[in-house]
Amino acid sequence: MTKFSDLALDPRVLQAIADAGYETPTPIQAQAIPPALEGRDVLGIAQTGTGKTASFTLPMITLLGQGRARARMPRSLVLAPTRELAAQVAENFDIYAKQTKLTKALLIGGVAFGEQDKLIDRGVDVLIATPGRLLDHFERGKLLLTGVQIMVVDEADRMLDMGFIPDIERIFSLTPMTRQTLFYSATMAPEIERITNTFLSNPVKIEVARQATASTTIEQRLVEFTPTRKDRSFTEKRAVLRALIRGEGEACTNAIIFCNRKMDVDVVAKSLKAHGFDAAPIHGDLDQSQRTRTLDAFRDGELRLLVASDVAARGLDIPAVSHVFNFDVPSHPEDYVHRIGRTGRAGRQGKAFTIAVPSDGKYLAAIQSLVKMEIPRGEMPEGLDLAAAGDGGRPAREEKPGRGRGKERDGGRGRGRERGERREEAPVEAVEVVEAAPVREERVREERVRDERPREERPRRDRREDRRDDHRVVGMGDHVPEFILRSFRLPASAVTADEDEAPELPETVGAGTDE
Repeated sequence: MTKFSDLALDPRVLQAIADAGYETPTPIQAQAIPPALEGRDVLGIAQTGTGKTASFTLPMITLLGQGRARARMPRSLVLAPTRELAAQVAENFDIYAKQTKLTKALLIGGVAFGEQDKLIDRGVDVLIATPGRLLDHFERGKLLLTGVQIMVVDEADRMLDMGFIPDIERIFSLTPMTRQTLFYSATMAPEIERITNTFLSNPVKIEVARQATASTTIEQRLVEFTPTRKDRSFTEKRAVLRALIRGEGEACTNAIIFCNRKMDVDVVAKSLKAHGFDAAPIHGDLDQSQRTRTLDAFRDGELRLLVASDVAARGLDIPAVSHVFNFDVPSHPEDYVHRIGRTGRAGRQGKAFTIAVPSDGKYLAAIQSLVKMEIPRGEMPEGLDLAAAGDGGRPAREEKPGRGRGKERDGGRGRGRERGERREEAPVEAVEVVEAAPVREERVREERVRDERPREERPRRDRREDRRDDHRVVGMGDHVPEFILRSFRLPASAVTADEDEAPELPETVGAGTDE
């Protein structure tokens, strides 16, 4: 049996491997390290969890043992599709290079440019980056790739899915033609094959497992059910998920739950927390600091359930994941292999459950065609009543005031009841206004009959006082704004004029003037 000591690695690297507790390389490591040490290009095709990271990290550290980095010109470059995977590669480098003086820099999004610029300015031996952030630094004039001796592309098929292939081609064109290229992928799509034919020179092809196959240490189960109503599918899937987790009991020490959409990740995580489960979400829209804290808590055993999008499906090295739950059937069959590959790692046993509804039929057919097997069917959890799962995945809560539409829905509380009361009060106000008008007119007639004096001798009435006392404006209650009660008052000369004579008004009243 091959051991690491048989692979002609640097003694300092061998010491670091021994300190980490490893003795025997995995198949991909045993086959990829020797040609990599010879300076040849390597094309590695292996399922996730087979030790691909060490298969390029160990020879890279050995080859870079001699030499010194120059400012802004890294000696090697590792490209990863996600921030988490890039950070994981950086952690592996720290473990295996601790006996050497090699330096590294991690360029990922969500982190300020300033600190990354300082590391690059000092010069680094190993630059680990995501394609987007790497090109950002290059376009700002902070980075040169003409000194790259070794270039690694990890999880190339994920790069294809995320639309990074044009960036990868551009980065290849910025590096020297004499570079050594180590290219790793779990699947070999036609676009990936085109890139390898273009940028790799006579590579050693290593395929340690059949393309896109699941590990034999993973027990797979497919749980299919038909929702009671089409619009209840999401709600009832959450009920099935909770029942499956409870059914596994203590055997489910921790688990990753995969959803297809980021918005569903948040909803499922909140639903699980509301039902007493220890769960947290992770997806691409979260801040990098929050994603890091969540992953660290999951690795350390402080978090039991990690609800994730496919950003966490590739390359994350969390060896002791006991279960994987596919809340959604992945739309790309390759993602199924990567998702369930988070469990059953390093020889451990794991379980993977996939929840499916009738509309997932075409995706299931594509997955089973890819893995060359039919996923074993599992039984629905005992005692699960889908018809009773009507709480929307959240505990029952009291209705808030103003949420109902009427007395039938909120028991007489809320906005609907208030509207009803206002509609009943409105006619009362209208009746009062109608009754007030005749009373006012009768009072005025009586005053005119009693007062027989000539008009010029009668005391002047303040019409505004009459309006304040007698008028009620519908909808305003007893308070009427002052501007509504204003009236046009006749000139003083018109008050003393004869009743048969109309007051003379200035000619300019109502006419437009130049002044």
